[in-house]
Amino acid sequence: MSSAQNDVVVIGGGAAGLMCAIEAGKRGRKVVVLEHAERLGKKILISGGGRCNFTNLQVRAENYLSAQPDFCKSALARYPSGDFIELVEKHGIAYHEKKLGQLFCDRSSKEIVEMLEEECRRANVEVKVGCRVTSVRKNDRFQMESNQGSWTSQSLVIATGGLSFPKLGASDFGYRVARDFGLKLVESRPGLVPLEFSSEPAFSELSGISIDVGVSCGRQTFRENILFTHRGLSGPAILQISSYWKPGEEIEIDLLPEMPAEHFFAGAGNKTLTALLSLHLPRRFVQYATAFLGPDKPVAQYPKAELLALAQRLHRWKLAPSGTEGYAKAEVTLGGIHPEELSSKTMESRSVPGLYFVGEVVDVTGWLGGFNFQWAWASGHAAGQFA
Repeated sequence: MSSAQNDVVVIGGGAAGLMCAIEAGKRGRKVVVLEHAERLGKKILISGGGRCNFTNLQVRAENYLSAQPDFCKSALARYPSGDFIELVEKHGIAYHEKKLGQLFCDRSSKEIVEMLEEECRRANVEVKVGCRVTSVRKNDRFQMESNQGSWTSQSLVIATGGLSFPKLGASDFGYRVARDFGLKLVESRPGLVPLEFSSEPAFSELSGISIDVGVSCGRQTFRENILFTHRGLSGPAILQISSYWKPGEEIEIDLLPEMPAEHFFAGAGNKTLTALLSLHLPRRFVQYATAFLGPDKPVAQYPKAELLALAQRLHRWKLAPSGTEGYAKAEVTLGGIHPEELSSKTMESRSVPGLYFVGEVVDVTGWLGGFNFQWAWASGHAAGQFA
């Protein structure tokens, strides 16, 4: 068991916590990272199918959800994706752009974790794994009790993430610390998560089918694939829109996002609805879709009014999700520490000097595609300049 005094204690050895520790260590601060898991960066390791979608080339504040939409601008501007790319290149990690600005390691996400571990060593950051913090309090300094001893520090950084991926040890620890110090939180819920549809049991029969569509909820639309599952819908477009969807709301799916209805029906002649749809959509889905689209007869036999109604259903297929697959399948957690409680420049609590929150535990949630990692790097970097 140990008892140690440090300038900075970082609780959480994920992306944001390690970045913060590295930057604070570079300033000559005595830093220790306390990670409850048996190794660092477990969420980094599984991300991107094991290749880590570590950032995006097109990061903007519009790619994030937050109670204060402008809160993320300061940190993202001071540590843009190009800065992290430079770090990756410095360590000789090969990478590629997959699509839409998404950058992945060519080989393995282990390289990102190893890079961060090496940067910690260079910055003289001490790392303790398997270290479960049981209590946090503050007198003149922060005092932490853990299964590996007691720790005190001038600055305390909470980088414990959200509730997603409980199998990796996710917990509400960061939220509890915030509440104990009187900070306000935005209610948390799963984000980037598959949606369930109890009213559409036939979806299970379509499991495995993927379709390129437009998916909308309110004013937000994403154009990517959806994937039918045994429990409902997944795929990039669904994961994206799930962060905007709330219980009781409908989503709309445009089954022919690049084809106005008048073009779709023009020249159909004696083709039946099923035959025409099968030119553009998977046949197994078409067989299901005729149940809500209309009778399977030659398109020429449809009156104009019916064709207009059919076009409406094709471009605005309305569905009411019954829920999500929850934190177990969610890639991120929406909500967290309310941004008004923190300085957007330093990530420090406005009411508790020396207390910082970074990464997913803060109410800043990015889109799918490397945006959440970039927030982790940027917010951790920001706090590391001051902690």
